[in-house]
Amino acid sequence: MAGGSEFIQIIIEVGILLFAAKLMAELFLRLKLPIVLGELLAGMIVGPFALGSLFVVDGQALLQIDKEIKLLGEIGAIVILFMAGLEMTPKEFLRGGKASFTVGTLGVVVPFFAGLIIFQMFGFNALQSMLIATALTATSIAISVQVLNELGKLKTPEARLIIGAAIVDDILAIAVLSVVTSIAGSPDGLDNIDIGEVTMTILQILGFFAAMLIAAVIIMPRLMTQRFWKAQGSVEGIATASFFGAAAFAGSIGLSPIVGAFAVGMALSTTKIFKKVGIYAEKIALIFAPLFFAIIGAQVDLRAVDLHILMVSAAVIAVAIATKLFGCGLPAIYFLKSRTRGMRVGVGMISRGEVGLIVAGVGVGAGILASDVYSTIVIMVAVTTLITPIWLKMQYRGEISSASGNDTDINDKGDNGDNDYHRAAEDNNKNANIIRH
Repeated sequence: MAGGSEFIQIIIEVGILLFAAKLMAELFLRLKLPIVLGELLAGMIVGPFALGSLFVVDGQALLQIDKEIKLLGEIGAIVILFMAGLEMTPKEFLRGGKASFTVGTLGVVVPFFAGLIIFQMFGFNALQSMLIATALTATSIAISVQVLNELGKLKTPEARLIIGAAIVDDILAIAVLSVVTSIAGSPDGLDNIDIGEVTMTILQILGFFAAMLIAAVIIMPRLMTQRFWKAQGSVEGIATASFFGAAAFAGSIGLSPIVGAFAVGMALSTTKIFKKVGIYAEKIALIFAPLFFAIIGAQVDLRAVDLHILMVSAAVIAVAIATKLFGCGLPAIYFLKSRTRGMRVGVGMISRGEVGLIVAGVGVGAGILASDVYSTIVIMVAVTTLITPIWLKMQYRGEISSASGNDTDINDKGDNGDNDYHRAAEDNNKNANIIRH
């Protein structure tokens, strides 16, 4: 009976979050604001630290963000990144490899070392500063992808660079997290760091991703042949099993699960069933994407905020924004030969996500971070998550979007990046023709 009550509780929580997310999505659509922002705010409003705490059943709040609900949110992130993978072929990913690797690497290195130096100046010890700096490294790509998709900009050069760089960023951030958490859990702490071992850990994680991507590109086109799968729903079911399986494998080797889902999506982008799988993915994302964003919003607790926490939070937020905006934006300007598009990449990389929260949780659990520092990291994640969709949409203000996603940047006519942009648009048209034929 108790198990049945828990199941009913989860159903109620999912219903409330989904209803609130779509209600706010409708409001934000009419206000011409990013829908994802409405879904995030919906979670904050009905969450257990706001309206959700006012409705109590059997001594418990009606809406709680427990382990099961968080797992549903993680599934939402996996679905979103699978869809992002479908928008980029392996050839396109490799074509932008140098740019993606450089921007993604600097998107981890600059926040980490800037945070490490600045927060030691604020009086935090080296290990505390290292944990806060690690929380600044990873980009929450799901939010930027959703906004770009809403705007019809997912096929633009800057969007492709954001996605490619964010994947590199995420892999490196997970590598840094693995190293820092092992240091935090070691009795010697910072006194016994083996640089060779640290380097080997990072290289192993990069190698795992490369091997997984190659395996997906080789296996998926052979597995997903329509001549074999005849029953209704078989193609969609096998595709789902594949990206969930890859996500599980990625998680088991120390990578973020979303990296595995992205790899399978990218492998399927070159197959004949690409369009069929894409339509199906959009359908399931209608449920899981808003649920993911509402769950992220519902975890924000602003009740214990005081002046000291606000001051430290302001510093953390400033570092978080500046290091991504310039650490990713400046090299993107160089590669895209366009200041406007380059800064869009910087803006698109600002949002932080679950990695930041994981780092904060590890620090509190190990007794390294005090509760007020944990609160500042949560506030940083919340603020960067909220401002990114607004800022990213402002970057595209005044542009005319076409249904095919091959957009003309009317604000960038005199920009040196136009030739690159039109070449990319022509490639997209050729690819679309190949798929149609």
